[in-house]
Amino acid sequence: MSRIDSRRKNNTVAVLILLNIFIAGDVLAQISDTHPRPMGLQGSTNVHVLSHIPLGGKYTTGDIEVEQDPDRPYAYVSRLYETGFDIVSIEDPDNAEIIYEWRIENSELHQGRGGVDGKYFKLDGRYYYLQSTQFRSGGPDAEVAGIVFDVTGLPDVSKVHEVRRFRVPDAPGGFHNIFIYKHSDDRVILFATSRGTKLYDLGKFLSGDEEQGFIGTISVPENPGDLSTGYHDLYAMFDPVTQQDRFYGAGGGGYYVWNISQPEYPEIMFTITRVSGFNWGHTFTPTPDGRYAIGEAEWQYQPLRIFDLKSGYEAVARGETTNINRAIGSWTPDWKTVAHNHEVRWPYVFVSGYETGLSIFNMMDPTNPYTVGYFDTFDGPHNAGSMGGSGGGGNFTWGVYDGAWGVDVRNHDGLIVISDMTTGFWVVRMDGFEGWNGNDWGMPNSSSVQDYDNGPDGKQRPIS
Repeated sequence: MSRIDSRRKNNTVAVLILLNIFIAGDVLAQISDTHPRPMGLQGSTNVHVLSHIPLGGKYTTGDIEVEQDPDRPYAYVSRLYETGFDIVSIEDPDNAEIIYEWRIENSELHQGRGGVDGKYFKLDGRYYYLQSTQFRSGGPDAEVAGIVFDVTGLPDVSKVHEVRRFRVPDAPGGFHNIFIYKHSDDRVILFATSRGTKLYDLGKFLSGDEEQGFIGTISVPENPGDLSTGYHDLYAMFDPVTQQDRFYGAGGGGYYVWNISQPEYPEIMFTITRVSGFNWGHTFTPTPDGRYAIGEAEWQYQPLRIFDLKSGYEAVARGETTNINRAIGSWTPDWKTVAHNHEVRWPYVFVSGYETGLSIFNMMDPTNPYTVGYFDTFDGPHNAGSMGGSGGGGNFTWGVYDGAWGVDVRNHDGLIVISDMTTGFWVVRMDGFEGWNGNDWGMPNSSSVQDYDNGPDGKQRPIS
């Protein structure tokens, strides 16, 4: 496997053309209309490429996940259509290298997207990686939704081995997205999109008790005008004030917040639907204190929206369920494309965008977010992407779906990794961002990163 170290020092000051637009009345967004960027402006001067690894075939790179333990410098890249994953060592971030590749048996016979999303987790002192899969009928393994690997023995790749496969015959099509959460009751819970959101106790699943490992399903509340009836992206977080575990789901109609303190009996808290401009939620990520959330709709020309969740929580305190239908802020790197996945490390939001690569914005003032850094990982033609060129009708053009798929952030040192469907794997740093802990910002230390040894930050623990 060839490896290219493309560390670059940009000496040209990037010129951003900022446009103020109004979304839902008086909502301001800052938009950079500079894509594709002129020669010499591939990245802002404060974002530096450390490593770049091309990953082969176009549209074979899916989401990305980085381990958080300082002693385990590994990133995992899901592989679309080929169905598998790569493990990349970033022990030396300036010289990242692929140390392990796995592909499903008879890969060419499988139908569907293959390996879309992947997450690592820790359980009983061992480390695991779960690769989600999506297969259609007409080929092998249509009922296989995910595959768990034991990766405890890394860097000795001979010790990486498959443990168990999720088989979900009642919901063909597999797991598109997954989220793994260390619940306040100490269970490690998998949230997976498959006709609603399915919840699994991973401890019981790995012990061989697949039936008891299944906890239940969280369905999308019925809403007029839904584009779909399921969830797309998933997020769970603990609130130290109320001592509640909460689920944040994006899907049919918009976005939904649930109390999952008892996962077997989820309770809807409030909804965000009937928002002007879209009828479907793609990704929904709260800030560490749960006060605000970023919503993505996956339509071309649609910015990321920022919602204030305060009124929803206030309604819950009154014993009511309310709906929020208005954003307070919005942001996009380029109004002609789509901002895809994102990671929140308050006050920063790290965004992987189709055709725009990595962008980073500051949301300290949620009504006026602004770009603080970027690096464009995508170098192909715009609006001619994976779905067969421009056109397609409706609210979007299929041709923009190319470029950066996923982004992840390593909290202890601030390292940023990106997966790009066309250009592969990237490692970058942003000046001044040398790690993240929410407490440094007066916030709970909550993000997509899980503390598998101690449980959620702020959890009231018994005195020993």
